[in-house]
Amino acid sequence: MKYLFSLLLLCSCIPVFAQDHFSSTFSAINAEVQSHSKAYSNLKWATETIGHRLTGSANGAKAETYAYNLLKSYGYEVKYQPFEVESWSRLSNETTIGNSPGQLQKVSSVALAHSPVKADVKAELVDMGNGLEADYQQAADKIKGKIALVYLGVLPGSPAGTASLHRSEKTAIATKYGAVGIIMINTVKNNVLLTGTASVTGKLIPIPAVCIGLEDGMKVKESLKTQARFARLNMTNFSGMIKARNVVASLKGSSLPAEKIVVGGHLDSWDLATGAIDNGIGSFAVIDMARTFKALQLKTKRTVEFVLFMGEEEGLLGSKAYVADALKTNTLSHVRFMLNYDMVNDPKGFLSSRKEMKDLFTSWGSDIIKLDTGFRNSFLAEAGLHSDHEPFMLMGIPVGGGFGGELPNQSGQFYHSNGDVFSLVDEQGLKNTVRYSAMLAYALANTPVIPVARQSDEALKAFLKENNLELPLKIAGEWKWKD
Repeated sequence: MKYLFSLLLLCSCIPVFAQDHFSSTFSAINAEVQSHSKAYSNLKWATETIGHRLTGSANGAKAETYAYNLLKSYGYEVKYQPFEVESWSRLSNETTIGNSPGQLQKVSSVALAHSPVKADVKAELVDMGNGLEADYQQAADKIKGKIALVYLGVLPGSPAGTASLHRSEKTAIATKYGAVGIIMINTVKNNVLLTGTASVTGKLIPIPAVCIGLEDGMKVKESLKTQARFARLNMTNFSGMIKARNVVASLKGSSLPAEKIVVGGHLDSWDLATGAIDNGIGSFAVIDMARTFKALQLKTKRTVEFVLFMGEEEGLLGSKAYVADALKTNTLSHVRFMLNYDMVNDPKGFLSSRKEMKDLFTSWGSDIIKLDTGFRNSFLAEAGLHSDHEPFMLMGIPVGGGFGGELPNQSGQFYHSNGDVFSLVDEQGLKNTVRYSAMLAYALANTPVIPVARQSDEALKAFLKENNLELPLKIAGEWKWKD
């Protein structure tokens, strides 16, 4: 009897992932995607026929309809998840800089989203370095009533460990210290201009914010060492309530239908280009994962939802609407895991916000390596912000996806710019995203036990602190604890 008890105890210690036998399904997914993937051709059609996919625009609505019809054609039960939010788009913008208020020359620039509907400010320009709180604390008496010049990333030569805040967080800090405008220097050579939101809330900010090119910006920055410079930010923009729709395709689970795996990516893009990389390669990979499940008639224990979010670029509007709706209907607890695909290309491994997923993810990865040694089965435990996983993670839901691949054709430099076009897309890299990620989604939907659950409020607070997210969340006004 004692021997039997010991044997049972030993068996209970065997990791859950040892029960997973997905290699044959992984092989079928691999063959299907390699031979029949439609992600590349679907994305090509969207970029060439629809163009940009700005939320709330006519093009955005066309993209929603296109995604809906594709998923419907694959045999899914598809629904729109409409939401109404305040949106933003640019109308006119001019940035001028010079040695005196009366002698200003035009500098190429682009307005950052959620800048005021109308702004025309002229003031002295002050170099605020990386735009961090510490930079302002050192010059708090110099910035009030001035225009801040800020480097978008982390300046070369900055101390090791210098924080790299989002442009919206840098704008919030500038506003806090009394700046009347902010000019951000892009980090990409050849004066590439970048757009994106400068608002941590997704609502209008009180000061105008623009981005200028690297060479122009560093030239101005260098001149400020020896002389005063002045700038004028003159712009008009649109802001108003718009309607948009997430697109949701559901594959109902068999034995655990109330448990849900959400596989999502944002369909929307900025209006400067066609959003092929950001986030065509992510959203159209999600659509093709869904196609693959139907083509192979895959069955899952848990329900899988393939979700195309709108409004990510303007403040995670669609994913926030999804979470808000789930809270309203008391179904958020059904979401066991969220996989997010935002500019993912040719992943070499899997990541998760929860380190407890390592054994399970790498056990599945070991089967993927047998199909393709290009997959390195890396694992990264990481929790970050500023994409559609964030609203889920801030509710304690574990999140993850693919990582480790490089963006094709050095396309990272064209992030949020007018250079983000279809010719940058690599077909095989896109296929790799689809096949590896479809395998991950299938495994998560069928593994007997997912070893992580939704975090309690206190556990979430400790988790966010551990991942150094307290400061950016406080800047964004999303830190809900009063400590």
